[in-house]
Amino acid sequence: MDTVTTIAAVREHVHRWRREGLRIAFVPTMGNLHPGHVSLIEAARRHGERFIASIFVNPMQFGPNEDFAHYPRTPREDERMLAEAGCSLMFMPDVAEIYPHGAERATRIEVPDLSRILDGEFRPGHFEGVSTIVAKLFHIVEPDVAVFGEKDFQQLTVIRRMVADLCMPVEIVGAPTVRDADGLASIERAGFHALEDAGFQPDYFSVRQAHDLNPATASARDLVILTAARIGKARLIDNEQVRRG
Repeated sequence: MDTVTTIAAVREHVHRWRREGLRIAFVPTMGNLHPGHVSLIEAARRHGERFIASIFVNPMQFGPNEDFAHYPRTPREDERMLAEAGCSLMFMPDVAEIYPHGAERATRIEVPDLSRILDGEFRPGHFEGVSTIVAKLFHIVEPDVAVFGEKDFQQLTVIRRMVADLCMPVEIVGAPTVRDADGLASIERAGFHALEDAGFQPDYFSVRQAHDLNPATASARDLVILTAARIGKARLIDNEQVRRG
């Protein structure tokens, strides 16, 4: 797998593959990859002969109470995971490469109505940032197909509408959500990221067995969800006991 940081380098690879008549699949991400992202690469392999993944933490989709600077970045681990998943090219640009005049001054793309309901109601401007960066990446990569997880169904719907409205020649594929056997690890990740999105700096968000605080198992019925997070100079802790039926 090659790793590039410039638009010109991506286009050089893509144009070479086009001359060879190869079909190109694309998976855009913000990095900090987990097995769910790997499943998207595996899905992309079913739709093309060359697979590109981008890793870019997009400042345009972060709201005023969301900490762009502290979003987790794990480029070396991401590179390893993508290579093992069979990715052909990793595109990892910096902000200046994508927004040479700054994200706040960049041309924006909005999908009305869909971007302002549900998650968009609580995160104004978020989906505008998503549609803008996805459109830019599509113009850079020019993929035949792009794969997105169905886990963020609203995002997938926004992107599909944008592609249709702007007559983009990209097939959008929704990949099923990859869940752990009992779903607990998915819940822990979701809780951790929800705290981050709300402006906290979580130390942990963990589901444990209530009687001894050992990691929860699929058969455990009495559970406790424990979390600790920082906001400003304060460190907050909380827990919620639950009983599975």
